[in-house]
Amino acid sequence: MKDAFGLPQSLLVLGGTSEIALATARRLIARRTRTVWLAGRPSPGLDEAAGQLRGLGAEVRTVAFDALDPAAHEEALGKVFAEGDVDLVLLAFGTLGDQAHDERDPRAAVRVAQTNYTGAVSAGLVCAGALQAQGHGSLVVLSSVAGERARRANFIYGSSKAGLDVFAQGLGDALYGTGVHVMVVRPGFVRTRMTAGLPEAPLATTPEAVAAAVELGLRRRAETVWVPGALRVVMSALRHLPRGVFRRLPV
Repeated sequence: MKDAFGLPQSLLVLGGTSEIALATARRLIARRTRTVWLAGRPSPGLDEAAGQLRGLGAEVRTVAFDALDPAAHEEALGKVFAEGDVDLVLLAFGTLGDQAHDERDPRAAVRVAQTNYTGAVSAGLVCAGALQAQGHGSLVVLSSVAGERARRANFIYGSSKAGLDVFAQGLGDALYGTGVHVMVVRPGFVRTRMTAGLPEAPLATTPEAVAAAVELGLRRRAETVWVPGALRVVMSALRHLPRGVFRRLPV
């Protein structure tokens, strides 16, 4: 169960090698979290992440999970919930893709969409059902400001995140009053391996800053979290710019 501040004692991470997710797990372990499940493709990286979290004092287990295999989601994630209640599910998997390449290779573009949207819909519904069955818990979904408005530079990735964002908002409404809390997190440019080599955008942030925002959002039982907070105002302005003006911006 959650502690008096709304922080989880048990955590399931979907995307167990995500730098943002691991920063969040470290922060929560430093508070009260004692049991962590890392779900992801079996790999040395997943094992290393589990080992690092064990070194912080948590009981950590891994579970084989592939966003691109929705048919296996219910069985794989069901095993986690069968072990006991899960206070927090952090949906953190995703792929950026390569916009220039993916425009020329529709199959690659579809892979981005299937990972970021289809896989997330499947896993999100499986976890939401399990959380509802146990009567409590939070589902935190890592979205992106890229989903707020289509940009020439990353509209394939952005469109997948837009779909994920709307799905998560609707799921939160569907679960309202059931004891299950859904929180959408919209970071801007985060300095991670995924963005290495890309031009850094204004208001760039770090995995640790996103983790701090997630913790604060959980304490406040927020429904939407922007990281950094100033992006809420920036994106509101950009979202309402006339299309002709927006096209001329260096975005």
